[in-house]
Amino acid sequence: MTISNKFRLDNKVAIITGASKGIGKAIAKALGQQGAKIVIVSRKQEAVDETAKEFLAEGIEAIGIAAHMGNSDQIKNMVSQTVKHFGGIDIVVNNAAINPTFGPIVETDNLVFDKIMEVNVKGPMELCKLAYPFMKQKGSGSIINISSIEGISPGQGLGLYSISKATLIALTKVLAKEWGADNIRANVICPGLINTKFSQTLVENEKILKHVLAKQALPQLAEPLDIAGLALFLASDASSFCTGSVITADGGYTI
Repeated sequence: MTISNKFRLDNKVAIITGASKGIGKAIAKALGQQGAKIVIVSRKQEAVDETAKEFLAEGIEAIGIAAHMGNSDQIKNMVSQTVKHFGGIDIVVNNAAINPTFGPIVETDNLVFDKIMEVNVKGPMELCKLAYPFMKQKGSGSIINISSIEGISPGQGLGLYSISKATLIALTKVLAKEWGADNIRANVICPGLINTKFSQTLVENEKILKHVLAKQALPQLAEPLDIAGLALFLASDASSFCTGSVITADGGYTI
């Protein structure tokens, strides 16, 4: 087998959350282009249907299933529909996340904390647990959690988000240790500032953008495709000996 063949994902079933736009969509397309069957997950059915239609037109086998990652019943339904349609699960990419607040911890309330943790941590954990039996049955699986450099080095005003992303890193390591014997790998990508709708407020703030770019070793703004390549590596057999890895993609911001 050549090294290029190790990146192929033929007949693998991949669930990607937050996949109707931004980083999630770029990852979903990259996996699909390498032969994976794609399950596009986002909150609105209209959005996932539109993305699935786009992928199908490009020759990527894909379906869209709406699910809110803070709703356990919707996550269970999404997994059930995935297995019913494709017969199993090989890859899970937990990309969906929220950050509804900005400011110091002392000014936040418990309801906001609970909401962030439900979507950014509890939802991904629930999805992984539901996918586990199908991966174990196949004797292989890859979990890729999209955290953030905020989970490694918290920035000003992003305290609750940073806590949730640090917890997601810990969750990834726990899954890697507990499920390694089943040949299920779990790794985490920590992007820096990426040009997406999610980070639009930061990108459009000239002062913040200038500060970030000045601190990076590579002084340019990254695009979603810059993360997709890493996800493809971690999803494929090219990374067969990688588990529990925490990979930064931040242009050198955290050096």
